[in-house]
Amino acid sequence: MWPGARRGNEVLRRVRLAYDSRPAGHPHGVGRYARCLLRALRDTAAEGVEIVETHRPRNADVFHAPWLQGATPRSPCPMVVTLHDLRQFKRRSELLRLGARLHLRHLAVQRAVHLIVPSESVAEEAVARLGIERGRITIIPEAPDAAMYPRGEAEVAEVRRRLRMPERYLAWVGSARNPDSRKQLTRLAATPRELPLVLVGPASSWAGQLPDVVVAGQLSDDDLAAVYSGAQALVFPSEEEGFGLPTVEALACGTPVAAFQLPVLHEVLGERATLVERGDLVELIQAAERMRRPAPAPPPWSWEDAGRCTWGVYSQAIAEGATG
Repeated sequence: MWPGARRGNEVLRRVRLAYDSRPAGHPHGVGRYARCLLRALRDTAAEGVEIVETHRPRNADVFHAPWLQGATPRSPCPMVVTLHDLRQFKRRSELLRLGARLHLRHLAVQRAVHLIVPSESVAEEAVARLGIERGRITIIPEAPDAAMYPRGEAEVAEVRRRLRMPERYLAWVGSARNPDSRKQLTRLAATPRELPLVLVGPASSWAGQLPDVVVAGQLSDDDLAAVYSGAQALVFPSEEEGFGLPTVEALACGTPVAAFQLPVLHEVLGERATLVERGDLVELIQAAERMRRPAPAPPPWSWEDAGRCTWGVYSQAIAEGATG
């Protein structure tokens, strides 16, 4: 079992769960989390449990907001909130942009009966920055979707042809629409390298102007797995993460990972990736271009494991709500 994760110690029966599935259609990591966890909850639910997809938890025994935006300061039943990271609470730009809305989200997190976080790094920040008691936080890691597995040469070649990708390339996976990613990708594209860079994820038109860069855009899971499978390596130049889901997805497809040295990536990946000094893009590219397949297997953790642990959190939240 992943250190810090706890499986459910009680089987919930005849329970009505309200689950805010609104982010499930989003292309970013929170959307994948919401989709995969909902599927896992359905697969691991006890007989008699009812799951209702709603962000208005009326007549429910427990409410789960799998994203910060879904948390409410006035939940009529015990509320569980998944906190993926604390970026909104740390950045001055977010404080100025969101204003009162961020204050309400902070209040909602404070009033949640229990928080789920993907890593010990986020748990520590929640305690230090938000004043959350450590006992109200459970670490439940994320996992690669079942669609993330090594694809055969024919499938990779077909996707490469359709997306007009080169035969050899480095992959970058994430959203390229916010100012931070734009700055990051501009610097990455300008870093000397032998291999072209393929960007996967939502991107604005400016990304197509970057030198020696192919913008693949938002892809289906099957196409994403094929892009991972055909890549020399995944480059992951993020300098702040709550978990780093693309890294475990890449490993699940047999693709090596080069990333910056972040405490959370040491926690999640261990020795499975090559980690270089934070901010050193030259070394990051050089490390990625030296890599050879296959990569080490991803951590032995599945969404079914996450679903079972999450039911345990619901059980605890209901019990604490009844005595609170």
